[in-house]
Amino acid sequence: MHLHRRNLLLSVAALALPAFAQDKSPAKPVTIVVPQAAGGANDAIARVIAQRLTEQTGQSFIVDNRPGAGGNLGTAAVAKARPDGYTLLLTADSAYVINPSLYKNTGFDPLKDFEPIGPVATAGYVVVANNQFPARNVAELIAAAKAQPGKIAIGSAGNGTLNHLFGEMLGKAAGIELMHVPYKGAAAAVTDLASGQVQVSVQSLPSSIAFIKDGRIRPLAVVNEKRVAALPDVPTVGETVKGLGYPPWYGLFAPAGTPRTVVERLHAEIDKAVDSPDARARLANVGCEPAKSSSADFSAMIRRELPRWARVVKDSGATVD
Repeated sequence: MHLHRRNLLLSVAALALPAFAQDKSPAKPVTIVVPQAAGGANDAIARVIAQRLTEQTGQSFIVDNRPGAGGNLGTAAVAKARPDGYTLLLTADSAYVINPSLYKNTGFDPLKDFEPIGPVATAGYVVVANNQFPARNVAELIAAAKAQPGKIAIGSAGNGTLNHLFGEMLGKAAGIELMHVPYKGAAAAVTDLASGQVQVSVQSLPSSIAFIKDGRIRPLAVVNEKRVAALPDVPTVGETVKGLGYPPWYGLFAPAGTPRTVVERLHAEIDKAVDSPDARARLANVGCEPAKSSSADFSAMIRRELPRWARVVKDSGATVD
């Protein structure tokens, strides 16, 4: 019965697809589901992309925030949506490739339930410190942590978040022990960092750039493999801890079964969107940079990252349910 219903849906969807695949604009508004709350990095990136796609196609691309369960609720909803190109997912790597190792049941299969369209942006992530904390760089943070094992508090956006796991990776690579303090979201963590409730944190630039620019917290290093344009004078963690670095990404997905012509059309529009000077400037304002690759390369990257993050989660001991 399930397979019959799925095949029926695919057949019905196929009848409606030519207008989307062949015309210059979709036949009706397109929903981009963001599985996090408004105001975060994922939401900011989605709104930049949605505006550009609306301008390019002449049809509305609407951001629909569906937070819950660390991103699982919104992601699972798109997995079950009709595969006609009118319901898409724009999500972060953390929700897509880390959650399957954190949760017993995410409600979706990252390899079977989606058609990867392509990446849209990478976000700067940064190791930041309270202004009263004496360390001015990662080398000094490591020295301080070795002198006080388990005493320096590192705030995160919650157990199993990218903020948390990169802190664990830093600790393992540098041979130090930090005291993890999980918060309910990045905003609470960076606010307490600024007030001195914790000494250090790993934060996305969209969540922390205003605090850094206002001088309320101090950047020690960026997590990314290369220095980021928003903080060109801040070194990478890998410049101190060799081999450590990661480019956090955000990507666009369609439900599995979406025809290749629609995926290719969406990929072309995304590439055009992130190439626009306006989108580049708006992404830079929130500490992000455009990202591009083929759908095939994006899919291959996801397949590589799933086992990698499974190992990191296992080593960290992080659990959510």
